[in-house]
Amino acid sequence: MRIEFYVLSSASPADRLRAACQLAAKGWRHGLPVLMRCADAAQRDELDQLLWRFRAESFIPHGLIEDDPDGPVVLALDEAPTVQQGLLINLASSLSPHIEHFSRIIEIVNQEPALLAACRENFRTYRQRGYDPKRVEL
Repeated sequence: MRIEFYVLSSASPADRLRAACQLAAKGWRHGLPVLMRCADAAQRDELDQLLWRFRAESFIPHGLIEDDPDGPVVLALDEAPTVQQGLLINLASSLSPHIEHFSRIIEIVNQEPALLAACRENFRTYRQRGYDPKRVEL
């Protein structure tokens, strides 16, 4: 399993969601099923709206897990994915309870102190579980 922590230089939650949209589009274009795990329903709704208007020249097909669990880009909270071996973009501050279902995991880190601390803990937890997470500067 490939695990990467994409590190943003800003503390802006909006920058973090835009990065998530870019990564979801890239994963989808490469043929991976994408599950975007949101921190809460408000973030999921915001991301849903952002994906509709993210790029004027291209549409990112997406939906909520309860509406289209097998869609190309699925927005969820803690629901289990129905598709195996896809890409998880984790926007929650904790590890997904379903990490074994994915072939690739991306955690997006910004410079907001509480999120930074949570992501550092996630990095340690992945290592303790025998994974080799990588850091990627954006």
